[in-house]
Amino acid sequence: MLRFRVMNAEGRRVENTLPVGLLRDFRKAQDAWREVDRLGLPTRVNSDTPCPGRTRFNTLAEHYLKADFGEDAIRPKSVNTIPIVEHYVRDYLISRWGSEIADDIKPLDLQRWLKSLHTEKGLAWTTIAKIRGIMLRIYKVGIRHERVEKNPVQHVETRSKSNYKAILISPQQTLAIIKALPFLLHSTLILTCAATALRASEVLSLRWADILWNESRIRVCKRWAKGEDGETKTEASDGYVPLHPLLAEALKHWHEQTPYAKETDFVFPSMQAKGKLPLYASTFVADYLRPAAIAAGVQIAQGQRFGLHNLRHSLSNWLVNKAKVEPKTVQGILRHSKIQTTLDLYTQEDADETRAAQGAFLAAVGFKSEAVQGAVG
Repeated sequence: MLRFRVMNAEGRRVENTLPVGLLRDFRKAQDAWREVDRLGLPTRVNSDTPCPGRTRFNTLAEHYLKADFGEDAIRPKSVNTIPIVEHYVRDYLISRWGSEIADDIKPLDLQRWLKSLHTEKGLAWTTIAKIRGIMLRIYKVGIRHERVEKNPVQHVETRSKSNYKAILISPQQTLAIIKALPFLLHSTLILTCAATALRASEVLSLRWADILWNESRIRVCKRWAKGEDGETKTEASDGYVPLHPLLAEALKHWHEQTPYAKETDFVFPSMQAKGKLPLYASTFVADYLRPAAIAAGVQIAQGQRFGLHNLRHSLSNWLVNKAKVEPKTVQGILRHSKIQTTLDLYTQEDADETRAAQGAFLAAVGFKSEAVQGAVG
């Protein structure tokens, strides 16, 4: 931590700190000082509040990173979320607004800047919406701690609709992928993901103790992130997924074959790491899953997103559209906190279903194939 003193609103100099990094990354003091210079921390310190009660935006943003990410946070951030938020705060918000007095930033200036991120920088509107949301939060925390008096972001609008449409895999393609994979470890992993809709980080964190054979369910209480176990993505994610006898049979077969079968061992271990770590997802996807999916007839364009998460989308879509499972049940399987996420983001329109619905309406009207021909003639 870089320690320094700043002038507070009462005109007194008080100690403050800024994070530099982890001790393990800086073996010598001079390495830490180089990182201080690289992050531009001296500039931030020396350009802090110009006079009592007039807070610059960079000071406000750094205060947010400490106040909203610490032990007292009401909504603690995951280890995956923290570096992403810090990236947006420092590389976008502080980079543009850091030297401005926070209370003097105008909504119209913010609106134009956010739009320029799309038109000039090429950022997706979903990303821009996240940046706006973070800035909104910075001001909310600042108002709560009496650092600023107003929140200009409240009057700023963005678009947030995503153009992303997940590639869906049919059950037949799933089977073809499983058969194409050369190793039992990999085929069992795909079957488990496809049948349970576990997130990649969740399935990789599974130990054999999490497979509750007698209860016919799998315990989900953690996820693998940044090389260690972390909390689940949301409170709703912490729970159980069903273990059907067919899936249990496949997992028992793998349990008999794996060299790492202790209760504390990973269900899907990295053989290269001798079971001390789980399988590395991105390498598996690039080397095995994508080639197997393409061979199974899945249309994947060059550079198009495709991985284990597509199995999660595919199960949701199939259960709702084909199996006609109640959406609430599907929400429970996917462990979404809101059913809108299940229906709006994970379930796509089904062409067969829409044609069948249209046909049902035409039949109700009284149009049959002969009647249509007669009407047209």
